[in-house]
Amino acid sequence: MYDRLKGFRDFYPGEMRARREAMDAVEGAARRYGFREIGTPALERADMWTDKSGGDIVSELYDFEDQGGRHVTLTPELTPTVARMVVAKQQALSKPIKWFSTRDFWRYEEPQSGRNREFYQTNVDVFGSSEPTADAEVLSVAADALADLGLDGDDFEFRVSHRDVLGGVLNSVDADVRTRDAIRVVDKREKLDYDDYIDRLAGTGLSVAEAEEFDDVIASNDLDDLVAFADTERVEAAVENLRAVLDAAADFGAREHVDVSLATARGLDYYTGVVFECFDSTGEVGRSVFGGGRYDDLIESFGGQPTPAVGFATGYSTLPQLLQRAGVWPEEAVRTDYYVLSVGEVRDVASRVARDLRERGHVVESDVSGRSFGSQMNYADSINAETVVIVG
Repeated sequence: MYDRLKGFRDFYPGEMRARREAMDAVEGAARRYGFREIGTPALERADMWTDKSGGDIVSELYDFEDQGGRHVTLTPELTPTVARMVVAKQQALSKPIKWFSTRDFWRYEEPQSGRNREFYQTNVDVFGSSEPTADAEVLSVAADALADLGLDGDDFEFRVSHRDVLGGVLNSVDADVRTRDAIRVVDKREKLDYDDYIDRLAGTGLSVAEAEEFDDVIASNDLDDLVAFADTERVEAAVENLRAVLDAAADFGAREHVDVSLATARGLDYYTGVVFECFDSTGEVGRSVFGGGRYDDLIESFGGQPTPAVGFATGYSTLPQLLQRAGVWPEEAVRTDYYVLSVGEVRDVASRVARDLRERGHVVESDVSGRSFGSQMNYADSINAETVVIVG
């Protein structure tokens, strides 16, 4: 008997049907906004991640040396892959480039609630627009997808910030602070107790007093106070951009779901502008449902022309928890429109009836095991057949 590997999951038909309905809703929302589906490889060169995030990320990869001596990895997330794809055909692609993809990814980390070593995501990205409307459209796709799944404004919230807000305020406190390390600490703020959080911030070059002062500023979520405190053009420009995205989100109808949350950092280093995460408004589901943001420098870092970009990824580990909490998780049951039951030597007629029904778009099953009348009826009941057609 073989056991399933730790951190990986099996999905039987009922649960897979519910997951597929959730995926279809997210993909359907993206399609309505003109996003086009792409397909991407499961295996990539590992340096696509180590070059951008540092060697420490190797411990989180399913990486190995292939038979050609290349250091490769199962893809842990999609953004570097789509960046590579954009660079490969950048001149031939019409701008803005609007793509989406649903597939599985792999990260070697300790499995826990809402987090597995293999996981599924729908990624939605816009390349070629630096306008706040692109950020707002991405937020609107996400909001529409959640609404299509039966959630309302009381069920979820988008926490939105700007990477230059954090970096600008940190540098205004202490110009020698290691900004990247400090932002990574801020990204873990909700998971740490206060003293540990302050100690880690202090470890990036701030004094304890400066770390406490910095946290007080970002915890207020007051943009006017933030600009006055930092008193730098960098922070002022970041706040102006953030406000422009919020205004555009209002025009798109998504503003009611958006809250300014200056402690929202997103841990990946390639984010450059507005960043956001979606959470359960009630707090019952503690993990973020999904997140995203702007990454304007990534395409150029892959050898392409300067190309602004913004996107998000919806995961299907935490999203089901939110839908279940709200009571709108799709029914985990198989569905069958017709079961064609055969009695006697009537295979030709029964097969013709089944074909006719399938040609009309119905889900149809028929007996392939030579079972008795009663056994076929029991099977029809087990697959939730709405109608049984008896041929005989």
